[in-house]
Amino acid sequence: MFGNPVRLLSATGLVLVLGLAAACGTTNAAGGGGGGGDAGPPKPGGTLRLGISSNPDCLDPQQVGTNAALNVGRQLVDSLTDQDPTNGKITPWLAEKWEVNADSTSFTFTLRKGATFSDGTPVDAAAVKGSFDGIKAIGPKAQLGNGYLAAYKGATVVDPSTVRLDFSAPSAQFLQASSTMSLGVLAPSAYRKSPEQRCQGDGLLGSGPFVFESFKSNQQIVITKRKGYAWGSPLWKHTGEAYLDRVEFRVVPEPGVRTGSLASGQLDAITDVQPVDEPQFAGNGFTEPVRANPGIVFNLHANTTRGVLTDVKVRQAVLKGVNRREVTDTVLTKNYKPASSILGSATPLHLDLSKELAYDPDGAKELLDEQGWAPGPDGIRVKDGTRLSARIVFSLVFNQNQSVLELVQQQLRKIGFDLRIEQRTTAETQQLTLAGDYDYIWYNTTRADADILRQLYSTKAGNRSKLAAGNPLDAALDKQAATVDEATRKPAVEEAQRVIIEQAYAVPVFELTQVWGLGPKTHDVAFEASSRMRLFDAWLAG
Repeated sequence: MFGNPVRLLSATGLVLVLGLAAACGTTNAAGGGGGGGDAGPPKPGGTLRLGISSNPDCLDPQQVGTNAALNVGRQLVDSLTDQDPTNGKITPWLAEKWEVNADSTSFTFTLRKGATFSDGTPVDAAAVKGSFDGIKAIGPKAQLGNGYLAAYKGATVVDPSTVRLDFSAPSAQFLQASSTMSLGVLAPSAYRKSPEQRCQGDGLLGSGPFVFESFKSNQQIVITKRKGYAWGSPLWKHTGEAYLDRVEFRVVPEPGVRTGSLASGQLDAITDVQPVDEPQFAGNGFTEPVRANPGIVFNLHANTTRGVLTDVKVRQAVLKGVNRREVTDTVLTKNYKPASSILGSATPLHLDLSKELAYDPDGAKELLDEQGWAPGPDGIRVKDGTRLSARIVFSLVFNQNQSVLELVQQQLRKIGFDLRIEQRTTAETQQLTLAGDYDYIWYNTTRADADILRQLYSTKAGNRSKLAAGNPLDAALDKQAATVDEATRKPAVEEAQRVIIEQAYAVPVFELTQVWGLGPKTHDVAFEASSRMRLFDAWLAG
């Protein structure tokens, strides 16, 4: 329990500890899954003390959208399928096989035998139906699942081991969605509790390799090993039960305290290592697992019905005026990639459009000259008494957001464009996004499936660019949504990416990257396909 926690290092104590670590000389081991040295074969047992950067307001993976919460929830629930992080392929998990009809409106899953929830009840077709019906019933409270199940009509129990899920519109994306923790299967008894109770862990019963023990808000979440677990994903490194006996997710918002506590051995691992702290854990027994997030990269997403952004040539000039490499080299680190498309490079069906996103300030100025925008006395261009200016709304969901935008602002001033930066809370930013009250909106969205483009750009869904119905982008997005056949889907997804960049509906800047720090005794803390945490194979040496 966290009632008498080990005191974490203060920011002052951090300086000394990290200074010593740097003085020892480190080598970069980024991307690995465990501590340094040859620790021999994995050993069962022990408690992993894991520092996380924010408090999960809710633990139910069916309701949450933040990494802090999903990293906990992934350990508690299994999913119908799994997704290979190396190639994006969907593989069996609770379902040993499945069939999809021709227009991707019906998915039939055959469940593996022997899996049970932590209360002993079987993971059967009735339980799967109840779980998906339960997600649909809570509507927007299911922050991610509500979108995945937007067209969900219902489920049919064909027999105890077979369940069919039906949709009112083509939903090829559902196969990947079925691998996420957001659609992880909960026990029937979980739905006898309210969504609010499940958020606090009350009734949060899954079939996963760990079970919920306790939640003390703003302090700690504890999960423990599920005894007898034997139905893990074939993608995992071993079979049977998890190695760790216990995991303590300790909430440590201050980055300096978090990194100092890892350096001193008070924590075994941490999430969200900040760019300035990355060198401290690139050797000397420490490792830094690193993986770029799939999905939508951090970008300036244009409302094409607002002000100067109604002009495609202006939007294209802004796209050419951003130096992505300077952003990653100056504000971030080598662990962060400049955007090469609106989709991150870890996303299945990503198309490399680096040439189209090349820094070209002269080309940007030519476009603006053509449109009659002339430099004003302060360098910002003017046309018919109107300044070439747009507002971008952002929140600090990522620590470096303000620094990145300030650099982009400087870059755009060089072509005569005034980017006005406006920081809001996350809640305020979400409200402005829903209301369409923005010129540019700054955000990223994690998902290991290209259908995230449809969710945000289609006029039938999010339509963040405020496009008119029947546009060419809609056609491509509809086509990719209608089939799970990659040979048909791939050209449609690639076309959608091209249109977004050609029309400069968004200005991609950089790929968000997950950077963790692992202590010398910590091994095999792994990324799943959405760059979230998987602890089944994790173990502690010594």
